[in-house]
Amino acid sequence: MSGAEQSVRSVRDRLVAGVRRGRAAVEDDPDRYWLAAVATLALVGAVAIWTVATQVFPYHSLNHDEGVYLQQAAMLLDGQLFLQPPVPEAFRPWFFVESSQGMYPKYNPVPAAMFAPFLALGVPRVALALLGAGIVALVVAIGAELFDRSTGLLAGVVLLASPLYLINTAVFLPYAPTTFFNCVFALAYLRSDRTGSRRLAGVAGVAIALAFFARPYTAFLFGLPFVVHALWRLRTLDREQIFGKGIVAALGLVGVAITLGYNVVVTGSALEFPYHAFAPRDGIGFGTRALLGREIDYTPQLAARANMYVLDAFAGRWFAAGLLGTAVAAVGFGVAVRRYTARRLALAGVVVTVILGELYFWGTLNMIGDVEEIGDGLIAYLGPYYHYDLLVPASIFAGLALRTGAAQLRSLLTTRLSRRRALAVGVAVLAVTSGVGGVAAVQTAEDQIEVNQGITTHYEAAYGPFEETSFENALVFLPDPYGSWLNHPFQPLRNDPNYDGDAVYALEDRPFEVIEAFPDRALYRYSFRGGWAPVAGDPVTPRLQRIEAVEGSTVRLETTAGIPQYAQLVSIRVETDAGDNSTTVTDLDGELVVTLDVEDDRATLDGPTIDEPITVPIDGRDTIRTRLVVDYGTGAGFNYGIALPVEPRGDDVAVLSPRLELCEYPRRCGGAATYVPEETRPGQSLNTTLEVGE
Repeated sequence: MSGAEQSVRSVRDRLVAGVRRGRAAVEDDPDRYWLAAVATLALVGAVAIWTVATQVFPYHSLNHDEGVYLQQAAMLLDGQLFLQPPVPEAFRPWFFVESSQGMYPKYNPVPAAMFAPFLALGVPRVALALLGAGIVALVVAIGAELFDRSTGLLAGVVLLASPLYLINTAVFLPYAPTTFFNCVFALAYLRSDRTGSRRLAGVAGVAIALAFFARPYTAFLFGLPFVVHALWRLRTLDREQIFGKGIVAALGLVGVAITLGYNVVVTGSALEFPYHAFAPRDGIGFGTRALLGREIDYTPQLAARANMYVLDAFAGRWFAAGLLGTAVAAVGFGVAVRRYTARRLALAGVVVTVILGELYFWGTLNMIGDVEEIGDGLIAYLGPYYHYDLLVPASIFAGLALRTGAAQLRSLLTTRLSRRRALAVGVAVLAVTSGVGGVAAVQTAEDQIEVNQGITTHYEAAYGPFEETSFENALVFLPDPYGSWLNHPFQPLRNDPNYDGDAVYALEDRPFEVIEAFPDRALYRYSFRGGWAPVAGDPVTPRLQRIEAVEGSTVRLETTAGIPQYAQLVSIRVETDAGDNSTTVTDLDGELVVTLDVEDDRATLDGPTIDEPITVPIDGRDTIRTRLVVDYGTGAGFNYGIALPVEPRGDDVAVLSPRLELCEYPRRCGGAATYVPEETRPGQSLNTTLEVGE
């Protein structure tokens, strides 16, 4: 025997001996090693979710609902169901409903309550890591309960490799928390059904109650197959077993009652849910659906088109290994149905109820954006999150297929080949299948993570000034690129429920009212240059400025604007809500200096090169808008914009530092063209000085 052959035999013998020792150890204490395996997978899940949450989503995701849940969590910590901002128009958070009692979120508080303890400790993403661990452990346990332990462990591995699990569990959204409670319900129900345990029946009832309180329709779709199973089982159960099913039902109905009671507290009606109060034509059902200006006739045909796309995305990009993993899960589904029991059919029924039920919910259409231009919605970044529950049966059925395939391969090899060859072929097959599946799974997950990493790059640039500034008793005015909402898009810039944090964030719609409500705070204005389009363009260039507030009988704003040497003239227009005026300057020498003198009822623009001053009236709180159009004489040029907030106060006038713009393109004016000195071209500059006049 050659030395090479001896080496190969030695390696083979050690491998066989190691397998035998491991098998003997497991057979000696199977429960201990089973729990260790489950704990290991759960720990891997926790680490994976923590890593994605902190590295991919440090500023949260493209879905601005995260800020809603975190704001709600902070409210719960303070014992509040309503926000009471001093100036509601400047402080309305995204997806909050205005009412006579205050502002409340359109979502139920269960997910927020899960995040709240960790938010209080300053480590909110620990909640996500624990959720990730819990869902993995529960999926493993459900697989073991319905099939065997090997199937359960393999299901856990499949779940860990699914991008939908990795991405959606790592964000502060309600889908993973609701699935967690759904899984607790399923596991406790199935074990109670097998053992007759009333305690487990109670756990199942509480879990489905919490799931219903969190997301009623989601819990209904997941729980329906188990309700059918319970009704089927009533035919053959004795009184004690029927009592156990009754416990589950009774506690589940308690969840319905709590949900309706919460509705009464916040909306005033048991049957009006907060999301309905926010948008009465939102929610489940066909017909006219509408949310925040988007209105559509949601027909069954449109629902079918939208859901076919969503299911294709789930199967091809968001389940483990894409289409390969989905095919494996489909094989496992077939195996489960062929070897069916009523309990296994209940799990299979979840696939049916989730798919058919989501047809009835127009949110699946909103998720994908426009069906004529697929790929422009949140599904491209966060996946089919309304179908998150599908991960549970799909992972278990994939685990079943892998377990069944391995058993059949082992049987085939041991009956047709010698022991040594069977081992060699088995190792080779395992290496090939693991390699192919592993590469497919890693590539699928990497693709989805990379897409979201691009969003984070945009956010890193946008939030740079806040990373570099330490606030103490500050008031920060924010822009509103998506309308008059806080935390849309600026999710990390949230207010404490009592508006007493180191920084208070507000829109600049009513600046003087806000300043009056927070009179002793240092004033800042946050703005940015470039379009706020994280999915489409380059990162914005932000600017965080100190705001000066002055008051006097006359306030003067002096502006020095750089004028490139090829400019022929500058057209100046001054506007208020009460009137406007304009003039033209042709005497240019590298810069233009103008002064704007503001009094209680008028503003006057003058300067060394202006032939005659121009005046505009002021009537109450207003913003004086001055635009300098620099014309090269060829039809080309650019604009400077100066917006000066003013408020007459008797014989005096109060003025805030102006908002400055440099508009290369007219369409980029009005909020996306903030003047940032280091970004300007040669000859372009804009500087202002604010002082009280004599």
